[in-house]
Amino acid sequence: MKGFIDDANYFVGLLDEGTNLGNVIDNYVNEHTLTGKNAFFVGDLGKIVKKHSQWQSIVAQIKPFYTVKCNSTPAVLEILAALGTGFACSSKTEIALVQELGVSPENIIYISPCKQVSQIKYAAKVGVNIMTCDSEVELKKIARNHPNAKVLLHIATEDNIGGEEGNLKFGTTLKNCRHILECAKELDVQIIGVKFHVSSACKESQVYVHALSDARCVFDMAGEFGFTMNILDIGGGFTGTEFQLEEVNHVISPLLDVYFPEESGIKIISEPGSYYVSSAFTLAVNIIAKKVVESDKFSSGAEKTGSDEPAFVYYMNDGVYGSFASKLSEDLNTIPEVHKKYKDDEPLFTSSLWGPSCDELDQIVDNCLLPELNVGDWLIFDNMGADSFHEPSAFNDFQKPAIYYMMSFSDWYEMQDAGITADTMMKNFFFVPSCIQLSQEDSFSTEA
Repeated sequence: MKGFIDDANYFVGLLDEGTNLGNVIDNYVNEHTLTGKNAFFVGDLGKIVKKHSQWQSIVAQIKPFYTVKCNSTPAVLEILAALGTGFACSSKTEIALVQELGVSPENIIYISPCKQVSQIKYAAKVGVNIMTCDSEVELKKIARNHPNAKVLLHIATEDNIGGEEGNLKFGTTLKNCRHILECAKELDVQIIGVKFHVSSACKESQVYVHALSDARCVFDMAGEFGFTMNILDIGGGFTGTEFQLEEVNHVISPLLDVYFPEESGIKIISEPGSYYVSSAFTLAVNIIAKKVVESDKFSSGAEKTGSDEPAFVYYMNDGVYGSFASKLSEDLNTIPEVHKKYKDDEPLFTSSLWGPSCDELDQIVDNCLLPELNVGDWLIFDNMGADSFHEPSAFNDFQKPAIYYMMSFSDWYEMQDAGITADTMMKNFFFVPSCIQLSQEDSFSTEA
């Protein structure tokens, strides 16, 4: 892996069989306790390789186009590029990041539903032609600024039509597709396929049945206008579990055989994001302050216990204006784990976890049971690989957590079996013995 200009010095530690993720976390908790107690991530890149192998074994007929905004850290992008995935980009910056890796324009799709004119022009300049569109307004912008554009018509699915009030949804209705196709014909814009997206929050895989049926209708409709349709994008929404992937495949595979058979030449693609990266990253945060409160006044949403036991409010050195940004729009998909050892019979107390901003929105966990913690103790959050690496807010001068990348030797060999053989990648990897005693100079880190 060559690394980016701004992140050229990241490394990945290769761990032997006697070393695991817990050992790595322990090592860096000790190091950060001595050097400033800043929050940090540990990224197990082997889990990304395993997710790709899982994808290939279950839905090999669907080419993944990784959603870059989900996690654009350099090691993630380089591994996925080496594995041969495509990339779904939402901005000029993301397009530039993946093209810097040598990814061809044909393996990039521009998926922003609301495109700036300058960014459409940039896509045209660098040869990124495939993009999504869901309205006449967007179509006209594309026609004026990208003469070689190849458009995927983004249609809405049942799970996001007439959804929760106030939610901003994208995708046009099936009823409106004919009008957009007529406009495309008049504007001389190529429509080459259809995209839909089923949210990961949707529990009914049957939504795919209606979405694929609608997509087939749009393909037929487009054929009436003379468009040559050759791509179907089934979007993202994959949670990362093997069960969910198999469940979706069980529903869509026979429908794809009927509506979009292999002999039709139609390419089936998807936009997995958190599927690849969520489980690969663990976040360690430090307790920077605590308050003792009465348990019966702890939370308006908590049950009144009538207990005289205290409850605790803890403040951490990372929050929603940093690595927990996704908490502002969705529930936290991880349970905090106390890093320090404590006895099995040690009492647990009602606890609340907050970020460092003292903002009322900066609540990470409303109510959980934890042993009593002290300032300086560490909490570990797993499944933190998705939507955690945006630029932190300048509020309170938050510091970016460092990232420490690792991979087991067995995963390294699996990566070789997956076809990654470039010798140049080896400069980013180094051996870590089973007894980890890395000095600061040896640490394998980069800023997020």
